Amino acid sequence: MDELKLYTYIAVFGTFALYFGIAWWARAGSTSDFYVAGGGITPLQNGMAIGADWMSAASFISMAGLIAFLGYGGSVFLMGWTGGYVLLAMLLAPYMRKHGKFTVPEFISDRYYSKTARIVAVVCLIIASVTYVIGQMKGVGVAFSRFLEVDYDLGLVIGMVVVWVYAVLGGMKGITYTQIAQYVVMIFAYTIPAVFISLQLTGNPIPQLGLGSTLADGSGVYLLDKLDMVVTDLGFKEYTTSNMGGTLNMFAYTMSLMIGTAGLPHVIMRFFTVPSVQAARQSAGYALVFIALLYTVAPAVGAMARFNLMNTIEPAAGENLVYDERPQWFKDWEKTGLLQFEDKNGDGKVQYTADAATNEMVKVDRDIMVLANPAIANLPNWVIALVAAGGLAAALSTAAGLLLAISSSVSHDLMKGVFVPDMSEKNELLAGRVTMTIAILFAGYLGMNPPGFAAGTVALAFGLAASSIFPALMMGIFSKKMSGKAAVAGMIAGIGVTMLYVFQHKGIMFIPGTSFLGDMGPNWFFGISPNAFGSVGALVNFAVAFAMLKVTGPAPAHIQDIVDNMRIPSGAGAAHDH
Repeated sequence: MDELKLYTYIAVFGTFALYFGIAWWARAGSTSDFYVAGGGITPLQNGMAIGADWMSAASFISMAGLIAFLGYGGSVFLMGWTGGYVLLAMLLAPYMRKHGKFTVPEFISDRYYSKTARIVAVVCLIIASVTYVIGQMKGVGVAFSRFLEVDYDLGLVIGMVVVWVYAVLGGMKGITYTQIAQYVVMIFAYTIPAVFISLQLTGNPIPQLGLGSTLADGSGVYLLDKLDMVVTDLGFKEYTTSNMGGTLNMFAYTMSLMIGTAGLPHVIMRFFTVPSVQAARQSAGYALVFIALLYTVAPAVGAMARFNLMNTIEPAAGENLVYDERPQWFKDWEKTGLLQFEDKNGDGKVQYTADAATNEMVKVDRDIMVLANPAIANLPNWVIALVAAGGLAAALSTAAGLLLAISSSVSHDLMKGVFVPDMSEKNELLAGRVTMTIAILFAGYLGMNPPGFAAGTVALAFGLAASSIFPALMMGIFSKKMSGKAAVAGMIAGIGVTMLYVFQHKGIMFIPGTSFLGDMGPNWFFGISPNAFGSVGALVNFAVAFAMLKVTGPAPAHIQDIVDNMRIPSGAGAAHDH
């Protein structure tokens, strides 16, 4: 066994053993433990767990890969995901914590005094969460297949088993403590290679500053200027200015990711695990710091990965890599099928250009960039092994949080909340675990037949959450007159419009060949791409809800009192005239 394989096995199986140990130690004994970890998590612990829940395979594996290929256009992911977190922390989390229920559909059911609202919320939540899980499963498959040198499908199955063990055993309590461990693994795995590569290329150990520095070769040329020259020479768009489908699309995409983020049920659930409203606000602050540690490094990782990839394939101007002399990392990724070369002109050299007719790198999967980055830069084997463990931690932590959101919405909201109200706590726990098992199997199937690359699939999930859940929560907190019927109509209209738009471009349930407009730019509504359409769906949701409110009349007085109580800080009495 070679040294890299040994290190990888130690890193990956060492961290798995840690997660299993924590899951066994913190296993759930009651429904309160299973759904909200007994409400006893400290703000600092919760901030780290939110950080891990947040930094999914899309953030860890895909985001820097997207930035590497989209350049400036990829910044919508950074802006949208972090901006949405601020929205969530300021506008939703503290109020929902004060209301004090386990899940998002339960809050919607109370606020809109209707079981129909609860069922619609559960359906919206499951659609968004399942779409999101597909992205995580793709990340698990990519990481396992490369580092354990197994087939992608087998890699996916191993990942499913690992998630099943600690999510089903531990519930929210087990998941929270596991996520704290996963955050630590992730942040080291992401920043250590970035520091090494930044030192190599620019001589600056801080990747955030290295991105804007001059190259260390003494030429005095800035890293980004050199990268622009390299990519434009080969016919690609300039790295630092290419936007994604126009300014309106960039704006809609960012907005969709922001409000989708604020409506993501598995992150909102985390705020119910702390003891008080003040603790909910504090944990939001901690989480933002922990997220920023990774998100500010991502642009540097993306740019440096693209730079190293280009330099490997074309070491000097007009001089191409001889295929038989390709480096080991190239061979390793070829085995997974995520990197493919086809010698079109038969000269035995690798041509990589923007022109499809002459481009011989027929496949460079964006999702491999972060995982391949340390090997491309010739970093030590232990760093490569650490990145493997980090990528798996990212995918597994989010998958676990999402599966818990799906299982609680079925067992707690649908079964106990609607169909079997007198269900015992023991049966509810069992139902939660059975649901989670089914959800893992279903997600695994979709992971083997995934629609698009990981971050793109995730962007769709955010669009679905943005168009359905976020407006219902906002109106529930800030419009005390909003009635149940109006909110239900808004949710159905919002998610309906968004899904219709996505399906007509991406295929019905993402099945190839069923898209009836084709995924083509000319057919886009005002040039807005399907992944960015959640923001339009949200506007439709608000418009329909307020139009229906005129017809149905305002919410009853006792509901308006509940909203007042939720919004006014406790202890604030009426003002007195002195």
